[in-house]
Amino acid sequence: MVKMDQVEDVSRAYLPSCTRTYSMHTTVGSNWPTTDEIISKSFQGSQGRAYLFNSVVNVGCGPAEERVLLTGLHAVADIYCENCKTTLGWKYEHAFESSQKYKEGKFIIELAHMIKDNGWE
Repeated sequence: MVKMDQVEDVSRAYLPSCTRTYSMHTTVGSNWPTTDEIISKSFQGSQGRAYLFNSVVNVGCGPAEERVLLTGLHAVADIYCENCKTTLGWKYEHAFESSQKYKEGKFIIELAHMIKDNGWE
């Protein structure tokens, strides 16, 4: 169950404490996705390794723009932490190649921005 709070005009979702979650290393109390939402750990971001997630919480989304990535042309929107506004990765809005359509609506978060919460390895 996800608990929602309204703080300073920002809605935050808090995931159960027994859930394996990630959060930003500089932001206390702002959960992102759970490990159950990981689709792949084999992605590359602009700052190194990245994970592909099915869904995330507590992130905002900028406007979509076309970018040529390692796997071809995509329409992507930068995503950022709702708490501190740091850019974390991007959301795939549209894939122009049929082999890449599975990414549409999914999220990339770079490992450089993540820590594991709730004391798990």
